[in-house]
Formats: sequence, C-alpha cells, structure tokens
Amino acid sequence: MDSLASLAYLVASVCFIMALRGLSNPELARTGVVYGMAGMAIAVVTTLLFQHLNSLWLIGLGIAVGGAIGSVTALRIPMTALPQLMAAFHSLVGLAAVFVAAAAFHSPEAYGIGTAGEIHLNSLIEMALGTAIGAVTFTGSIIAFGKLQGVISGKPVVFPGQHKLNALLGAGLVGLVILLCLTGSPLWFWGIVLVALALGVLMIVPIGGADMPVIVSMLNSYSGWAAAGIGFTLHNNLLIVTGALVGASGAILSYIMCKGMNRSFVNVLLGGFGGEAASGAAAAVAGDRQVKTGAAEDAAYIMKNAAKVIIVPGYGMAVSQAQHALREMGDVLKKEGVEVKYAIHPVAGRMPGHMNVLLAEANVPYDEVFEMDDINRDFAQADVAYIIGANDITNPAAKNDPSSPIYGMPVLDVEKAKTVLFVKRSLGAGYAGIDNPLFYQSNTMMLLGDAKKMTEDIIKGLG
Repeated sequence: MDSLASLAYLVASVCFIMALRGLSNPELARTGVVYGMAGMAIAVVTTLLFQHLNSLWLIGLGIAVGGAIGSVTALRIPMTALPQLMAAFHSLVGLAAVFVAAAAFHSPEAYGIGTAGEIHLNSLIEMALGTAIGAVTFTGSIIAFGKLQGVISGKPVVFPGQHKLNALLGAGLVGLVILLCLTGSPLWFWGIVLVALALGVLMIVPIGGADMPVIVSMLNSYSGWAAAGIGFTLHNNLLIVTGALVGASGAILSYIMCKGMNRSFVNVLLGGFGGEAASGAAAAVAGDRQVKTGAAEDAAYIMKNAAKVIIVPGYGMAVSQAQHALREMGDVLKKEGVEVKYAIHPVAGRMPGHMNVLLAEANVPYDEVFEMDDINRDFAQADVAYIIGANDITNPAAKNDPSSPIYGMPVLDVEKAKTVLFVKRSLGAGYAGIDNPLFYQSNTMMLLGDAKKMTEDIIKGLG
C-alpha cells in the first residue's frame, strides 16, 4: 500500500510540474490549471485513502467548508482584486504551516518524530524553520493584503531605528531556533511564533505600493518554503516537492520582478519606495508646462489614420475593467487595416502577469501581446502609442533623470511613437508617487477620464 501511495504522490508531483510549465505560457495556461487541479485532487484522495487518519468527519467538514469558501470567492472576486486575493491565500498557507508545526510539537508521537520533550533533532530543526517562515508569511501577507485592498495606506510606514529593530528581531529569531533545537522547550517554540509574527509585520509595512508586485511574489516563495519545511516534519514527500516548486518559482519570479524594476531584493526590503499620491499632485507640479488635452473623437481620428498602434495597459485599465472595450477597439482598428499590438511591462499592475490575465480574459489574441524586451524597439515605428492607465512603467524620467527615484528602471519607450495618447483620470502621480514628464511632451495628448468610458467613446468615433 505504501508503494501505491508513493506512486500516486509521484504522479501528483508530475502534475504540479506540468502545471508550472503550462502557466509559463499564455496559450497553455488553461491546461496548466487543469494539471494543477488534477495533481491536488490526486494528492488529497491518496492521503485520505492510504494515510492512517482519525476524525475523517472533521476532515470532510473542513474540505466542505474550505471548498465552499473557495468556490464563492472565485466566482465573486473581480480580476482587479487578484493581487490581494493571492496575498490572502499566502497568509493561509503560512498559518497552516504554523498550526501543523504546533500540532507536531505538542503530539510528536502521532507524527513519529519522538516523544514529548524528546523530539528528534532533525525534526526540531525542520519544525522551527517551517514555523518561522510560516509565521512571517502569515502576518506579512496580511499587511500586503491590507495595502493592496486600501485598508492600510500604500505609503511606506517608516520610523527611526526600524532597520535595526528588524535586524535585532531577525537575530533573535535565529537564537530562538537554536535554543529550541537544544532544549525542545515549548517556551522557545512559542517565542519563535511571536517573534516571527512581529517580524512579518515590520518587514512589510515600510514597503511602498510600487514594490507590491515583488512582495506578492516574495510571499508566494515564503509560503512554499514553509510548506516544504513542514513536509519534512510530516515525512510527506509530496508536500516537500510541492513546497519546493512554489518556493523556487516564487524566488525566481521575485528576481525577475526586481530586474524589471532595476532594484535589488535587499533594496526592495529596505528602501520603502512608492506609495499613494494625491490625485492632484502632478497638476501642482506642472507649473508653466503645457499639457495638450483631447477628446475621444480626436483620438479616434488619429488612430483611424494610423498604420501601427501599440496599446500599453496598466492598473488603471484593471480598475475600470476596460479590457473588453480595449479588445473591441483593437478589433475595429484591425478591420480598418491598422496593425495592433499590446506591450506588457514586467511589473504592470500589482502582481506579476496581472495585465496578461486581464487581456486573456478579454480574448485578446496571444500573438498580439508582447513583453517589453520584445516590443520596445517597435515604438519608434509606431504611429500611435495608446497608454491606458499605465504611468510609472512609461515614465521617461527612469532613463534621463538621475535624480528620479525610479532612475535606471527599464520602462517602455512610448515617447518614441509619433503620437502618444495617454488615458488617465487626472494628471496625478502614479503609484510610485512621482510626476511623469511624458504628460507635457509635444507629441502627447492627454485623454482625461475613466479608461473604459474613454475607450468606448473612441470605438463610437471609429464607427
């Protein structure tokens, strides 16, 4: 029976690997999700059938309640809320790791890791690491959720001596792990939990909204490593493999995000960059600079007479749910003989791949969607760059203003297009809280208003 269970877990592990492979490609993403669902179903059924479990009714109740909550959430959650949903899910994984570790610590006989007060050293190490990472993930994800949801200010929350306090807590956490491994005392176990919970809060509150994509990815990695650590405690190879896959992929994605922002991971944790900005902030900065504004009819005329249009979506598109109108506009332009492409920046939106998901939801053809490195050279040959709710990722200050906080960050070269049509509610700063000089360039026309309504009005103008 053990061999059959191991074989089933191996199949589930392969399904999870295939899920990651599928999710790396938009055209295979749906298949990847199916693989992931199949792998999880196999894992759960195998555990229920082949593990010696007590209180099956309680497990069934938990599955029913959790499944119901998950189903309702999936059906009701808007696409714009995916980042905070991911953060919330990560917090639950971290909390689960803490709960499992606590259960194993207080009932080691049930897990085959020793007896009360005499837990095997290797199990104490695994348990301590899983608990620490899980607790940090839990509170860190709660803070990230609050910032993304707007419950907590997106501005960096900083105070004197903050980094020193975090360093002290980190060192204390390492000390508590060592004490737990040496003594096996419940005092040190719960000390680890409390310090890690505090560290999770203090690590995330100083991080501004502009860095949230990296933080979401980082917390995803943390949740994976927490699960892997508990997998060792439970002697569950599938949990180890799955946790390692999530942890490694999240770490790689965090690196990609940092590279896309030209920042180091340590700089993200210590920098506290980006936050909310007042909607009128940039207008005050404008001074004597001229801003050319236009209407939907003007934009429709310009695009109808263009040969090539590149569309740049950002979080403003997500907020207004304009992706379907955007696709309809693209279809109308293509019928007029206009070449249409979509340019995606690595950190557009508030989570990795946010814009890709929204465009896929609107059935935008995959072969029209390009990543920044593949399309940046095309802007110089484009007649129109249509920017819809994207700000910081198009800010030329990142290339030509050494004093700018985002200097060195790779951005889309939209200013090279013959005409830049910039859809935005106001001249306010972006999520990073800095002014965008692109608003004032001679080839830029600002289309101020709701992104969805503006795009729908342009469609009418094209008709």
